[in-house]
Amino acid sequence: MALGVTITSAGTALAHGAEEHTASYAWTFDPWVVIPLCTAAALFAIGTGRLLCRVSPGRPEQLLRIVAYFAGLLSLTVALVSPIHWLGEHLFTYHMIEHEIVLAISAPLLVLSRPTAMCVWSLPRFARRWMARAFNASPVRGLWRWLTGGINATVLHAVAIWAWHVPILLDASLTNLAMHRLQHLSFLITALIFWWAIIWRSERGAAAWHLFVTMMHTSVLGALMALSPRVLYVAQTASAPEWGLTPLEDQQMAGMLMWIPAGTVYAGAAIFLLSKLIRDSGRRGANLV
Repeated sequence: MALGVTITSAGTALAHGAEEHTASYAWTFDPWVVIPLCTAAALFAIGTGRLLCRVSPGRPEQLLRIVAYFAGLLSLTVALVSPIHWLGEHLFTYHMIEHEIVLAISAPLLVLSRPTAMCVWSLPRFARRWMARAFNASPVRGLWRWLTGGINATVLHAVAIWAWHVPILLDASLTNLAMHRLQHLSFLITALIFWWAIIWRSERGAAAWHLFVTMMHTSVLGALMALSPRVLYVAQTASAPEWGLTPLEDQQMAGMLMWIPAGTVYAGAAIFLLSKLIRDSGRRGANLV
């Protein structure tokens, strides 16, 4: 109830305060973002076309992988290119929305698509062979196994989230373009590793536990921001008065977004995995009778 009242009242203030900014809403065509997104889309499309010519068509999992991949890229585009990104440079609330799209929507969708094979097949034959040898090299496989271990992936992801929410680093990412790009890149990479560990490496019970741990520590971080009696992120919230919010209100809304809606995503994924685990256990038990 409190969350709904806060967001509704703040949304009304935002609507009034933002009238003078409406004409300024802009898409952000940063080449360091747009070129990788377009390249990723092209590689996957070319590789998918080549692979589909070699396998039986009509498999539902193929269509689901394609849909998941392009849905993940679309959500990344919304977060990093659409006016949400521009608004995130002026309001902490939208900056948090941007981050949560990357962490809790884009990353799991991209991981569900398992795009590596598709992208590799877009390359010339000699490049595919080189990539296959590189991926199968013992050091690379060992590093990947270590990174995608459930505990390691969860800790790595947590470190990235907490480190970039240290006030001095978060404010610096707003004023320094290189740090801003590094922030988004580290969020995306660690989120991809985390969700890969959850979806493809860990047993369902362990995966649900790692999701629960992630939900708890992100909720604690969100609560710290939402319940703080003073402004922690001075540069990030400096423009809030221009939009009808105080800096503290902007910070509180951002914290509540991390605390509740984002935590719900992790909790929902954990509940889904636990339900699958219980259902599969019931089926195995029935088969033994």
